[in-house]
Amino acid sequence: METIIQKAKVLIEALPYIQNFRGQIVVVKFGGSAMEDVEHTDRLLADITFMECVGMRPVVVHGGGKAISKRMQKEGVETEFRHGIRVTCEKTVDIVDCVLNEEINPGIVKGLTRHGAHAKGLRGQTVFRVKRKQGIDADTGKKLDWGLVGVPEELEVTEVDRLVKADVIPVISPLGIGNDGNVHNINADTAAGAIASALKAAKLVFLTDVPGLLRDPNDASSIISSLGMDEVELLRDAGIIDGGMLPKVESGVAAMHAGVGKVHMIDGCMPHSLLLEIFTVKGVGTQIVME
Repeated sequence: METIIQKAKVLIEALPYIQNFRGQIVVVKFGGSAMEDVEHTDRLLADITFMECVGMRPVVVHGGGKAISKRMQKEGVETEFRHGIRVTCEKTVDIVDCVLNEEINPGIVKGLTRHGAHAKGLRGQTVFRVKRKQGIDADTGKKLDWGLVGVPEELEVTEVDRLVKADVIPVISPLGIGNDGNVHNINADTAAGAIASALKAAKLVFLTDVPGLLRDPNDASSIISSLGMDEVELLRDAGIIDGGMLPKVESGVAAMHAGVGKVHMIDGCMPHSLLLEIFTVKGVGTQIVME
């Protein structure tokens, strides 16, 4: 009987969150190690389906880096990363397009459908208009160029908005069309942030390979549960925000400046981390708040 009562308490704890976010858009960036494990993937898709069933409006933006690297290796195409970003030539972008739009995207849609959700895949090329990503190496001062890698410049979200209002979960790949008419690869974290900004989402959730933002990368207990936007620069300068967390935090902060309510970074491999972060008082990851 105690176990049954405890289950009821969990539902009651979730009630105010369900009420507050009913009808609100939540963008979920799906990627990392969670995508490599069938069980983890299935749990996350069940969580997203639950969110839709209680009245939230989830939008999924997915990555697929490991699957892309495997395909490139199989086809004998060299993988090169520059400052954590995949250098993308014409052959590489063809592989990226095929893996994301013909394998991963339909797989996510199929998984959501299996759990009872209505979902539709959208090729990122129909959503994102991009400019070519370039930069300057801080150490050498030399120009950095990643090839066919884009940064979102304009978004066409009419179809995304239509699906959301029809209670259909859009599943979007991180690809865009450049000014030259070519397909460009987009960092999936950046793509998710741009979508959340365009839709003025209530929440932007990044599924990561770690519990959240850690003060000490070797100590899972050093998680920073809540982070004010004014602290981001200090933590970045201290080297606490770096590597794969950097594009997530930067995209999240930009999204909040654009009107997104809150940003979350959680462990995608932890069972039901998505529900625990959104529907419980303490949460399980790191949230970025206005202050």
